Amino acid sequence: MSDNRSRQPAKRALFARGSWSETSRVSDILRKETVGGALLLAATAIALVWANSPWSSAYDTLRDTRVGTDSLGLHLDLSLGTWAADGLLAIFFFVVGLELKREFVAGDLRDPARAALPIAAALGGMIVPALIFVAITAHVGGDATQGWAIPTATDIAFAVAVLAVLSTHLPAALRTFLLTLAVVDDLLAITVIAVFYTDEVNLAALGLSLLPLALFAVCVQRRVRSWWVLIPLAVLTWAFLHESGIHATVAGVLLGFTVPVLRSQSAGGPDAGPGLAEHFERRIRPISAGFAVPAFAFFAAGVTVGGYKGYFEALSDPIAVGIVAGLVVGKAVGIFGTTRILSAATRASLDAALRWIDVFGIALLAGIGFTVSLLIGDLAYGMGTDRDQHVKIGVLTGSVIAAVIASMVLMMRNRHYRKVCAEEARDEDHDGLPDVFLPSESQ
Repeated sequence: MSDNRSRQPAKRALFARGSWSETSRVSDILRKETVGGALLLAATAIALVWANSPWSSAYDTLRDTRVGTDSLGLHLDLSLGTWAADGLLAIFFFVVGLELKREFVAGDLRDPARAALPIAAALGGMIVPALIFVAITAHVGGDATQGWAIPTATDIAFAVAVLAVLSTHLPAALRTFLLTLAVVDDLLAITVIAVFYTDEVNLAALGLSLLPLALFAVCVQRRVRSWWVLIPLAVLTWAFLHESGIHATVAGVLLGFTVPVLRSQSAGGPDAGPGLAEHFERRIRPISAGFAVPAFAFFAAGVTVGGYKGYFEALSDPIAVGIVAGLVVGKAVGIFGTTRILSAATRASLDAALRWIDVFGIALLAGIGFTVSLLIGDLAYGMGTDRDQHVKIGVLTGSVIAAVIASMVLMMRNRHYRKVCAEEARDEDHDGLPDVFLPSESQ
C-alpha cells in the first residue's frame, strides 16, 4: 500500500524552485536590471527637477526640438521626446521580445504548468486595474476612459531594482515570478498598444514593413551576426511600421521574436545550448537599460507640478485618481487574487518555504508602473496635453506609493527569512554537517 502511494506523482507546488540554470539566468538579469533601475531613477529625478526649476523652458525646448527629415515620405521629422518614445523604446521592446521567446522556448516556462501561473497573474494584473480606472473615470465623459490601460503595466527595471535592494534573503522563486510576470505583462501591454491605440493603419506601409522583417528573420535564422546587415533591416522595419500607424515599438518585439533561441533548431530543451537570442541580449540589454529607457524617462517624466497646490489639483483629477488606484490597489488585487483562485482551482498548495504574504508583497511591487504606463498615457491623451500632465503625476504618485508599501511588506519578510537562514546555519554548525549530507532513513 505504501509502495503505491510512493509511486503517485506529487502535486506541483506554486512557486516551486526552478532549475539551477534558470535561477542563475534570472539572477544575472536581476543584477543588470538593478543598474538600469538606478539610471532610470536618476533620469526621472533630473527631469522633474529641471522641469520645475526656473530653467524649465530650456527643458521644454530640448524635448520639443525636432530632428529628422520628411524627404523620404516616412514622416520622420520628430521631436526628441517622440524619438525617445517611438525609437529608443523599440530597443527596450526588442530585448523584451528576446526574453519572451527565451522563456517560452528554452526557459522553465516551456512547461505549460509553470507558464500558467505568471500568465494568469499578469492577466489578472491587467483586468482589475483597468476596471478600477474605468469605474472611476466613466462619469467624466469624453475620452477620459481612453487611458484604461495606463495602470495595467509594470515597470520591470524599477520593480526589479527595488526587489534587488530588499531581497537579500527572499526565496529565488519570488524573484523569478516577478521577472516572468513583468515580461508577460510587457507582452500584454504591447498587444494593447498595437490593438487599442492604433487609430488607422496604412496597409501599404504595413506590407512594406514585412519585407525587411522577413529578411531580418532569414539572416538571424542563418546565424548572421553582421551588424551592418541586421541594423539597416531592423531600422527599415521600424520606419515602415512607424509610417503604418501602428506604434513603432511593436517592431522591436516582432524583430526579437524572429531571433533563434536554441543553437540547433532540431534539438529541444535547454541542453541544445544558447542561441543567437542570448548573444543579442548580452549585447543589447546594456544599451536598453543603460541608455534607451533612461533617455525615454528623461523626456517623459518632466512634468511641471506647480507646487503643492498644483500637485494636489492635478491629483484630484479622476484620471490621476484612477491611475493611482489601479496601480496600488488594482495590481495587488488582480495578481494576488488570481494566484489564490488558481491555487484553489487546481488544488495546488503554496511551496512549503513560502507564505501568501510573500506573494502579496510581490503583487504590490508589480504596481510600480512607469515606462510603459507613461508611453500609453502619451498615446491615450496626446503628449504635452493637460491630461497627459495629470497622467504623469498619477503614474509617479501611484508607483511611489506601491513601492513604499511593497517595501514595507518585503522588508518584514526579508527579516523573517534572514532569521530562518541564521537558525539553519546554527543548526548546521551544531550538527557538524548540513542535512543534505546526512544519510536519509531509507539509506
